[in-house]
Amino acid sequence: MFWFIHCRAMIEKNKASKNRRPRIGVDFHTWDGIFQGSRSHILGLYREAIGLAPDMDFVFFLENTASLRASHPEFSAPNVELVPMPHRPALWRLAAQLPWLRRKHRIDLLHVQYRLPFFRFGDFAVTIHDVLFETYPQFFPASFVWQSKLTFRHAARNAQLLFSVSEFSKQDIARLYGIEPCRIQVTYNGVDTQRFHPTSQPDPRLDSMGLPHRGYLLTVGRLEPRKNHETLIQAYAQLPLNAPPLVIVGQRDFSYQPIFQRIQACGLEKRVRLLENVGDDVLPVLMRHARLFVYPAFAEGFGMPVAEAMASGVPVITSNTTSLPEVAGKAALYANPNDPAELARMIQRALFDGSLRQDMAAKGVERASTFSWPSSAKVLINAFRQRNYEEQGALPRPQGHLTDDTRV
Repeated sequence: MFWFIHCRAMIEKNKASKNRRPRIGVDFHTWDGIFQGSRSHILGLYREAIGLAPDMDFVFFLENTASLRASHPEFSAPNVELVPMPHRPALWRLAAQLPWLRRKHRIDLLHVQYRLPFFRFGDFAVTIHDVLFETYPQFFPASFVWQSKLTFRHAARNAQLLFSVSEFSKQDIARLYGIEPCRIQVTYNGVDTQRFHPTSQPDPRLDSMGLPHRGYLLTVGRLEPRKNHETLIQAYAQLPLNAPPLVIVGQRDFSYQPIFQRIQACGLEKRVRLLENVGDDVLPVLMRHARLFVYPAFAEGFGMPVAEAMASGVPVITSNTTSLPEVAGKAALYANPNDPAELARMIQRALFDGSLRQDMAAKGVERASTFSWPSSAKVLINAFRQRNYEEQGALPRPQGHLTDDTRV
């Protein structure tokens, strides 16, 4: 009798689990950190996903819940719950906070970026933006490289759903970690065209910063070696003295001291402006009022500032490496990121050729329109729905990775 009652209870529990609304948990701690691509990605993706899936409940874990809701009304929707998760070191978040919050809030699928929590109860979706530390280890701290080699590989092979942000990154992940490419879905970074768009009207906020309308060169990116600010500064030093000022927007990350040293060595203290605390409201203003956007990064998994600059109607010069040609297509000029002289020639060519800038700007707006958050959010939600069907036994579960004899 006891066995019959127990079995009956389990059947009823499984029915209830299958019939209730899916609960999607999201590690949203990047909202509390510095402005960077992973923060923009998760924000842009879920601003659209919430409205696309009113039949799903989304539970976001972060510290500054009030600021998120105040800044983005989408996170006040009926199918959204914001759960406080105090900011802690990554080890503590992965070892304790996320496993506990997942269990407490009955999460069916937890979406994280890059790494899985140490204690895994249930299914996971993981977005790995890139694995550049594998192919360009010289641009990362040694401690980051060795621990990422372990944790990223583990996440790629054990997540039930795996996403990346470009075809370039997808192929790198598949090749390096022995993952079937068809298992990796691409959720491209999008551009919010309500924020990033062309304009011909001056903005008083530029006056307060002492910057002229369409009168400066711009680059945007964290102050760290991979963004290649040093080569840009060397190239800028080769331009004529009547070249517009160079504006560098970015927060200090690691190994940033050589950037300041290079500015001093080139005698550019009065011609280079460095803005470290630029908010979400001011960045689009700086973008659309630049004469040129220059982004000579050594390597990128996507290169979101390039897409945002193109959407703003600003001509782009960028590197001819990794994902950047995939993003900019035929709309940009390209240079070798190791060659300051070549970069200087590209900048000078665009600076003093108005018809070229006009053509690049028009092509850039068209190119940027192909990267939209709604399109990527549809990919995300469709993957969530398919996973939910699989859990109900309607579809076969995907294999985690290739067998040993077929790995690259």
